[in-house]
Amino acid sequence: MPSSVTLRGITWNHARGWLPLVATAKRFRDRHPEIRIQWEKHSLKTFEASPVAALAATYDLLVLDHPCVCAAAPGGALLPLDEHLAPAFLADQATHAAGLSHASYTHAGHQWALAIDAAAPVAFWRADLLDQLECAVPRTWDEVLALARLGHVDVPAAPINCLMNFFSLCTAVGEEPFVDPGRVVSSVVGAAALRRLRELLARCDAGCWTRDPIASLDLAASAGNRQICYGPLAYGYSNYARAGYTDHRIEFGEPPLFAGQPLRTVLGGAGLGVSARSRHRREALAYAKFVASARTQRGLYTRSGGQPGHRAAWLDAGNNRLTGDYFKRTLPVLDRAWLRPQFRGYLGFQERAARIVHSALRGELSDAAALARLEEAYRDRPHDA
Repeated sequence: MPSSVTLRGITWNHARGWLPLVATAKRFRDRHPEIRIQWEKHSLKTFEASPVAALAATYDLLVLDHPCVCAAAPGGALLPLDEHLAPAFLADQATHAAGLSHASYTHAGHQWALAIDAAAPVAFWRADLLDQLECAVPRTWDEVLALARLGHVDVPAAPINCLMNFFSLCTAVGEEPFVDPGRVVSSVVGAAALRRLRELLARCDAGCWTRDPIASLDLAASAGNRQICYGPLAYGYSNYARAGYTDHRIEFGEPPLFAGQPLRTVLGGAGLGVSARSRHRREALAYAKFVASARTQRGLYTRSGGQPGHRAAWLDAGNNRLTGDYFKRTLPVLDRAWLRPQFRGYLGFQERAARIVHSALRGELSDAAALARLEEAYRDRPHDA
């Protein structure tokens, strides 16, 4: 390796996305003093719709959302990791992934990122507030509605979260989105999903429409909160289950049963890719492998605030003690999580569809008009992006 190398990386601006990478960069440099890794961060919204091709022109290492892969891969922005990392290492990653995390970065026969982070919408609650109400954790959708009528439920309902929950409810009502070629979902199922979500959101405070999961969890965990004690659907953050991270510790677990069945929520998480334009590919690949390894994921990465992608970390007894069994409680949700489709133009469709569903749930569009616009957005998506 060269005598002095600086790698630049871009990740997202939250303790979960930032701190474990800073920690792993420091540890990697302890072992390889000639390699310095400089991490920068951008917002969660930018992360979810990252212009990977542009970022790859500037950064050696990119933390990205898996729907970005289908846009970035054909343009040659990322290195196909299967052509640079040992088959045995990638096989271990695939075998020991949390849910479909590893597979979510596989596209067109290549592996474009390593699943260093995994998440899906789960339930969260404040045990102390539920105790004050003499209320058990809701286990069914109807029980959630009953608690929501009393003003004690929050659902992050920023546009992208509305869309993800719409996809989940479509599956719960009876039809997986995009299962039929050429359409998003049938009008009957789509309308039923919108109706059930609207029924819940109408019982949440108006601030929910701009909240993402971080904002909802910050609200629930704050010292001044005496109202919100439960959320049925929010992307999980193990940070809030750790003592001392916020004013009050949050507990996490399975979403409520819907029609007697477990909900399939939508897989999230983050992957670590290497820019095809990096002048230091060998060093960047070595660091990526170090971060995604079982040992790092199970130990340093999780202890530093990360939410790992490797299954060994989710099953680790120490990590579960650290987080009030966050990992053990929510791993089944990841294992059945629904994987968003990989088609050219998905990111553009997702951005447009999120606004449509958000408007429909707020009553600004009729269900029929919203579903028609969803189908139009799907048909008219740009196939070159």
